Amino acid sequence: MRNIWTIARREYDQYFISPIAYVVAVALLFILGGYFAFLLVYANQNFGFVPDVNVINDLFAFLLLLSIPALTMRVLADETRTGTIELLLTAPVRDFELVAGKWLGSFLFVLTLILVTAIYPLILRSQVTPGLDWKLMLSSYLGLILLSAAFVAIGVGLSAVFSNQVTAFITTIAVLITLWWLIGIPANVLPTGGEFFRYMQLNTHFANALNAGSLELSNLVYFFSLIAIGLFTGTVAIEVRRWK
Repeated sequence: MRNIWTIARREYDQYFISPIAYVVAVALLFILGGYFAFLLVYANQNFGFVPDVNVINDLFAFLLLLSIPALTMRVLADETRTGTIELLLTAPVRDFELVAGKWLGSFLFVLTLILVTAIYPLILRSQVTPGLDWKLMLSSYLGLILLSAAFVAIGVGLSAVFSNQVTAFITTIAVLITLWWLIGIPANVLPTGGEFFRYMQLNTHFANALNAGSLELSNLVYFFSLIAIGLFTGTVAIEVRRWK
């Protein structure tokens, strides 16, 4: 556990000297802030419309889908490209600890961005009477955190597979878009068996469940399974590289 935390802290600090991380963070928060301001203006001009946190987090989730691949593409791919992965492989660190530490550091950076948006519920609380639906808000943010953890795990896992950052980015965003939208298409086409594809779709567990205030065990199992698959993929990729 100590090795995981050491790698995670190093990876987290690395984001604050990375220009890509700053560009992604500023762009993401700027778009989200503009959308939040628009909702407030629209609510003030249209009596009866009440903005809520889940509306904002719905956009936030989609922005994370587009931005997290840019944050994770270099995590292990760049280590391979520069040759520093060889030093890490000779260090007294297990393959899983390396991947888990990289994942944890990246996830903590994304979690920092999520915490910045906690100001939105505070502002909405003063704008909405009698107040916010706290159950919905907590469920929505839990969904956002689990979604981010899964996105980062997939990104880190695929970053370990490739040595080229661009390839890692394109592959990660393709996988996330498939899970977010494409994998659910057969559910609307097939006469039978559509439930499997609907369950595999990310939106089923986020937008239609946690972000709507519905907390079920199947949703938690789904996200933790994605995290496990991402970490397993990264660990296997590192082990294969170690024995080459």
